Amino acid sequence: MNLTKKICGQILKISRKTLFHTHKSMIIIKFLDNMKTTIVFGTRPEIIKLAPLIKTLNKKSTSLIFTGQHYDYQMGMQFIKQLGINKNDYSMKLPKGNPSIQIADMINKLSNFFAKESPDTVIVQGDTNTVLAASIASLKSNIPISHVEAGLRSNDWRMPEEHNRIAVDHISELLFAPTLNSKNNLLSEKVHGKIFVTGNTVIDSINQFSKISKKHSNLSIDLKEYVLMTLHRSENVDKKLILSSIIKGILDSNQKFVFPIHPRTLKHLRKFGLYNKLKNSKNILLLNSVGYFEMLELMKNCQYIVTDSGGIQEEATAPGIRKKVIIVRKTTDRPETVLTGFSEIAGIKSSNILKIIRKTANNPIIGNKKSPYGEGNASKIIAQHLKKTF
Repeated sequence: MNLTKKICGQILKISRKTLFHTHKSMIIIKFLDNMKTTIVFGTRPEIIKLAPLIKTLNKKSTSLIFTGQHYDYQMGMQFIKQLGINKNDYSMKLPKGNPSIQIADMINKLSNFFAKESPDTVIVQGDTNTVLAASIASLKSNIPISHVEAGLRSNDWRMPEEHNRIAVDHISELLFAPTLNSKNNLLSEKVHGKIFVTGNTVIDSINQFSKISKKHSNLSIDLKEYVLMTLHRSENVDKKLILSSIIKGILDSNQKFVFPIHPRTLKHLRKFGLYNKLKNSKNILLLNSVGYFEMLELMKNCQYIVTDSGGIQEEATAPGIRKKVIIVRKTTDRPETVLTGFSEIAGIKSSNILKIIRKTANNPIIGNKKSPYGEGNASKIIAQHLKKTF
């Protein structure tokens, strides 16, 4: 090893364009301008948050893999097209079944791809099953993992995402934490990778796309005052008792709601006999699941938001949105939004949801607060750290 390092040192003296660094037991010599990356994504939030980073990195040396994990494959492809992402180098269609079968299938397919392409790093974002599968495949292929949006914690073990994010954070080489709170979570767990506070790329996306969303949106709603609602988390929509409680709180509030329904949520609303209650309410406007530009317009023009989405909690803090959010969950992995006054946790009991809705309806104004997720330059910061490392 010492002899090899001496040889590498001589190579460094010969050319300033080369970079020498060690990764575990591997020694890597490479050209700075030729960093080869693979970005893996499978759901709408990943597509939205990775789009600015994809555009920042060198297109010629960046390969894109879409796993098709999203409940609706075409919905995911719609988002890719809307955000102007280049055609994927590789797309999957996963077998139907439980998550373990899908994860195993992704690991197998991704491992084959990594063996052919040999990227310098595999970039993943967030905490989905795609992120877990890509990270395991990357680790076992001896490829360093770069985790965007690392360090989020809900401390709620009911959430499948909590399992994924903890596992991925502990096997990643580079951890891009969106906030100082996320960094502190990682430090308290003594992860071995390098941690960088970068802000959240979702603010980059809002800044880029909110200016053009009206032009590209296909949505037309004849409502001047409404509350936007979204529901999709498995711990909420897969259980009849919980979903019924949330819907009761919404209906009892008598507020005007616009509710774009996620396909998974629609399935369970019908299964549990709740869909007709919403459809027959004069206060609820039901929509099919919408694209990114349409969702931006809904967020920009609503009074406030009721959701179980972590991504929307972040998006609502962006300068182009700035809306209060009522969180219909027991906990949140975005505590920064609560601490800064952008969000409030209502839980899943109908009585408390009703109470918080009435409170927010009386005072939906955010005031002069800054987003805890940065100024919209997270992608550039991440790209700089990647180039310095690889």
